[in-house]
Amino acid sequence: MKPETLLQQLQHDPDFLKLTLAHPDFLPYASYALHNGTEVQIWDTGVIYFQPEQFGTQDIVLSSGVHGNETAPVELCSELLNKVLAGKLLLTERVLFLFGNPPAINAGVREIQDNLNRLFSGHHSKESGVQSAERERAKKLESYVLKFFNEAPQGLREPKLYDLHTAIRGSRFEKFAVYPFLHGKNWSKSQFEFLKACGANTVLLMQTPASTFSYFAAQSCNAHGFTIELGKARPFGQNDMSRFADAAAAFSALISGGELATTEFNEADFNLYEVRRSIDKTTEAFTLHFADNIENFTTFELGTVLASDASVEYKVEVEGEAIIFPNPKVAIGQRAMLMVKPVSVAGKVS
Repeated sequence: MKPETLLQQLQHDPDFLKLTLAHPDFLPYASYALHNGTEVQIWDTGVIYFQPEQFGTQDIVLSSGVHGNETAPVELCSELLNKVLAGKLLLTERVLFLFGNPPAINAGVREIQDNLNRLFSGHHSKESGVQSAERERAKKLESYVLKFFNEAPQGLREPKLYDLHTAIRGSRFEKFAVYPFLHGKNWSKSQFEFLKACGANTVLLMQTPASTFSYFAAQSCNAHGFTIELGKARPFGQNDMSRFADAAAAFSALISGGELATTEFNEADFNLYEVRRSIDKTTEAFTLHFADNIENFTTFELGTVLASDASVEYKVEVEGEAIIFPNPKVAIGQRAMLMVKPVSVAGKVS
């Protein structure tokens, strides 16, 4: 597709997701200006950049579709994006929208070959000679995010990346956020307040480096980076978008200078957890010993066998230990489940 044809299509039908899914492997670079003066640049399929004539100090990346079957965040971001393209939402900040894995979105699957959200911070290239479309995509997404942040004006900036997901299974707390490991830095009070405005007052505080998109943003770009889980993964057309109204309103306000419905941070308003241990799948014999409908953040009695892997059994080791992200179908060597426990952030928030 030629750039001029791409622009004609987008200006005739301002639906970037539709255009992306019609061309899931590549879109050429193209740029134009909206009637309100906002500069639009298409960097690739699923990658579109906006710079309004007048913008503030925030540089915001909104990412969705890193897992192709997690459709609600894709719909939420697409609706925001289309309002910007149609001139119905005037931006006040630089914004980069990303649809992470268009081929997987088209196929309605989590991934085509590799879990894209395990390939960042250089993990796409750590296995010599191993190639896949997801590995190439992770490399490109890293470069686009670095370009976006590096080309921001000089001065005091607020880089942010929100990677929106839905979980394989339900959760005791429908919406929750994963806060990447900060290597000893304090957690952000203002970001806790924003997460609560999105409806995500449950936060999992990571204690080790990771290969996720949000950790890449936090560590490699010095950004506020978050994985935000908005509910349970469902096919297109089966999402009750009213359940995401708070998140949609918060992100709309964030990028357009609207009034954010935040309240002063109070730890009592949050369910805060930290990772106690990660359980990896080491053989094809890995099995979970609880039902598929058991929700994230469920606790079990002390000593309960949660999973087995060949001759190894994994049991509840301490009172209050809960499961999150259990998935026996991951590749060997990948995380099959996290065990988490309640935690306080007193004295560690600023």
